[in-house]
Amino acid sequence: MQVGSALAYRGVPLQSAYSGAKHAIQGFIESVRCELLHEKSGVRVTMVQMPAVNTPQFTWLRTHLPRHAQSVPPIYQLEAAARAVLRAADHPQRREYWVGASTVATLLANSVVPGLLDRYLARGGFEAQQTDAFPPTTGHGNLFEPADEKGDYGTHGVFDDRAHASSPQLWASRHYVGQAVAAAGFAGAGYAVLRRCLRS
Repeated sequence: MQVGSALAYRGVPLQSAYSGAKHAIQGFIESVRCELLHEKSGVRVTMVQMPAVNTPQFTWLRTHLPRHAQSVPPIYQLEAAARAVLRAADHPQRREYWVGASTVATLLANSVVPGLLDRYLARGGFEAQQTDAFPPTTGHGNLFEPADEKGDYGTHGVFDDRAHASSPQLWASRHYVGQAVAAAGFAGAGYAVLRRCLRS
C-alpha cells in the first residue's frame, strides 16, 4: 500500500518537486501491479490519493514566499487520512482510494478539462498556497536537518481551526453506487466552478 496524493495526477505550481515525486510513486505502483499480475501473485497493491493534510510541514519548511505557506485548501486532519490508510491496508483489492472532495474534483477535472485546470491554477494556484493568518516561516526549516530533532512538536499543523475531521469520500469509496453519484456531482460542480472562475 502506498500513500499518494491528488498531485500524483495533477501537478500544481510551487510544488514541482513534490508533484514529481508523487507521479513517480504512481508509475512505480502501476508497474509493480502489472508485474504481480503477470506472475499470478496473490499480492495486491493499492494507493491512497490524499488531499491537503494538516501536518507540520507548512510550519517549518524553508520558503521564500512572502506569506505563510499552506497546501491548497480544503485541508483535512491527519485522522481522516489515517482512517483512509487503514481502510486501504485492510482492503487492498481496489486500485485506489480517493480521500476528500478536493481530490475527487481535481482528478476528475484533470481527466476531462486539463487545459482549463492549467489556466485555473496559473491564475489562482499561487495565491491559494499562501495565507496571512500566520507570520511567514523563516530560517532553514527542515531542509538540511530535522526541525524537530530536539523535541516532538506533535503531528498536527497550524490549521486545526479549519481542517476537516472526516472525508465523506472515504465513505463513498466503500459504496460504489454512492461513489458514482458523488463523482458525477463533483465533476459537474468542479467544471462549473472552473468556468465561473476563468470568466471572472
